[in-house]
Amino acid sequence: PPPPPPQPAPVPTPGHRVSAVRVSGRTAVVLALASAAGLAMFFWPLFAAPRPEAMAHSADAPLIFVVAMPVLLAVVAAEMTSGGMDTKALALLGVLAALNAGLRPLGAGMMGIETVFFLLVLAGRVFGPGFGFLLGGISLFASALLTAGVGPWLPFQMISSAWIGLGAGLLPRGVTGRAEIWMLVGYGVLAAYAFGFVMNMWFWPFTAGVDTQLSFVAGAPVLENLQRFTVFTLYTSTWNWDTGRALTNTVAILLAGPAVLAALRRASRRAAFDAPVAFTAPRRSGWARLSR
Repeated sequence: PPPPPPQPAPVPTPGHRVSAVRVSGRTAVVLALASAAGLAMFFWPLFAAPRPEAMAHSADAPLIFVVAMPVLLAVVAAEMTSGGMDTKALALLGVLAALNAGLRPLGAGMMGIETVFFLLVLAGRVFGPGFGFLLGGISLFASALLTAGVGPWLPFQMISSAWIGLGAGLLPRGVTGRAEIWMLVGYGVLAAYAFGFVMNMWFWPFTAGVDTQLSFVAGAPVLENLQRFTVFTLYTSTWNWDTGRALTNTVAILLAGPAVLAALRRASRRAAFDAPVAFTAPRRSGWARLSR
């Protein structure tokens, strides 16, 4: 009997999310371990008193950078070898990472204006959590090379941005239309403040001074230091840098979100990431049958 005709790729609906990088059980374990390592590298001073240094994490940041990049590359390699990520997804990842890196100098972080996160949120929403995690880390790495922003803060920015892309991919699927845009706006605002909060932790225990209400106290209870850190964040970054980042995300998603989502979903439809793969025997021509 003739083989069944190939099934067309599903057409993405406004609330549909494809999986450009399929998150299998193994990939979920890798992502969980990477996230746990990221939390540890941010908050370890709360549990082990650090030595005061002029430059925060001047000794351990290069080591963290060496560890963070292979984790991202390991996810790509594992998914490429297991069939969870094909060449189309890899090419799309490279294009979006380069585009996102090119967008960052437009804001340059002045007064919290960051243009690098809104595309990350939209791409994570469309292509799923695994793709968003990789895009966040690689985008910040590429933008750092582009803007000469390589420093001890880079691995912390990479893992924080990877979390933003991961979270965008985990948002509820059933939300569509204007409700989806407002959901992404709300997530963009939350991500902006969360990014500022965790990024302050990478240097606060080392540079906030001593014997003030904003200082880190080595050996103090965790809750006491967290209270001091919250006050430090409110006074130093929440009302300027973080709010500026949140406003940038809001305006960018409201103005460009519908068009960018449509373009990304059109790209996912053409790439057919969700199309089932089936191997069938080739059909013999009429001449081949007669020759027998």
